[in-house]
Amino acid sequence: MSHTLGARQAQKQKTRQALLDAALQLLAEQSLSSLGLREVTRAAGVAPTAFYRHFRDTADLGVALVEEALNSLHTALTALLAATGERAGDDDGEERIAATVELIAAYVRAHPAHVRFIAREQHGGVQPVRAAIRGQLALFAQEVKEQFAREPEAADWAEDDLLMLAGMYVDHMVMTASALMEAGGDPEAAARVAATARRQLRLVSLGRRHWLDERPA
Repeated sequence: MSHTLGARQAQKQKTRQALLDAALQLLAEQSLSSLGLREVTRAAGVAPTAFYRHFRDTADLGVALVEEALNSLHTALTALLAATGERAGDDDGEERIAATVELIAAYVRAHPAHVRFIAREQHGGVQPVRAAIRGQLALFAQEVKEQFAREPEAADWAEDDLLMLAGMYVDHMVMTASALMEAGGDPEAAARVAATARRQLRLVSLGRRHWLDERPA
């Protein structure tokens, strides 16, 4: 009995993933707001009724794609910040800067369809998906803030200032990923984007080291 349930659950997960993969492929050429349910099920090779066993509508599917797109990046970013945390102030933070830009570049190379989807839908016409992206990026910023708070340079920082810094860091990652996507397969263009991203992060790092809270007590 347990074997049957396990096989059924595996098939259910396989169908769900097929729907996500089919939608992502279709979204390479269109926005989520124009995507039809029957388009997705036809591309996934399942009956239209099967869609509703996994998602309420295409917006619900889009929210699942947001989670799929950003979860792996979230894990990698958290690990990178923790690994470079003790050395973030050394050599003007060059190790963290270089590792951050390479992480983004590697993610774009490995998941171009996901990056394209996030870039397009971040300001797209499907409100639940926009909200899901904002929520995921806010979670990123919160966790980056918590990592920054553990580092000696942040000892006297106010909580909201740290969160502002973390938000800048996350926004920069999204901007860099979009720019790398626009560079396409042009190695020279990608190298220019990466070089600019490193310079921008150096400015953020410099500002962080010399930040003075001038707000009145």
